[in-house]
Amino acid sequence: MEPGEGKGKPAEPVGDPNAARMKGITVVKAIVYGNQARYFGKKRDEDGHTHQWTIYLKPYKNEDMSVYVRKVHFKLHDSYTNQNRIITKPPYEVTETGWGEFEIVIKIYFNDINERPLTIYHFLKLFHTETDIMLGKKNLISESYDEMVFHEPTPALHQLLQISRPLTVGVHKHETDFDAKKERTLQNILTAKKKIAIEIQELNERLKQTREAIQNFKDEIGKLEHKERTHHVTAALSSA
Repeated sequence: MEPGEGKGKPAEPVGDPNAARMKGITVVKAIVYGNQARYFGKKRDEDGHTHQWTIYLKPYKNEDMSVYVRKVHFKLHDSYTNQNRIITKPPYEVTETGWGEFEIVIKIYFNDINERPLTIYHFLKLFHTETDIMLGKKNLISESYDEMVFHEPTPALHQLLQISRPLTVGVHKHETDFDAKKERTLQNILTAKKKIAIEIQELNERLKQTREAIQNFKDEIGKLEHKERTHHVTAALSSA
């Protein structure tokens, strides 16, 4: 039974584990999930809540996910009266108020019941050190980019995944510039690789110098030992 379904409600349909699959086919769908939050400016008298927040799941590209997504289940903290929120059409989001941060479970069900649901986790963020966010003048944004990878989907799901239906008219953008974030990450990786390469080169040079120093010590010790042996032989001959 799906979380949140009570007595008398239909159980979640079960897929066929032997359903035909498209061998060697992989389809990737990029998504963005996270939350935005705004401080009220003070603690609310009636319940002590300090923020209004929205948890969401949306496509990275401008496409209607309901073509292949049947519903999205958001599991909130147990302190909420109805902690199980089921959203069956875009926008896949839940807006609430509260005072604390906690982990939210997001479970995605697909229109083809033979495809197992996908579960992702997001830690609800409410607090930040930026002044405008702390004063409630600006929304806090905490969102992530991820990819749903459908490996060898059923023919029915594969067909749905090929349908491209725009979600909105006009520009489709996110609060976070993931392209710029990706570029910064790549630059940081390249910078780190160069730094590591330089450090490895310096370590190799020091290792080479250490080996040369050890060999020089060995050569000096060999010379001293040879000199000592020669001295003993000369002394013995003189005594004879």
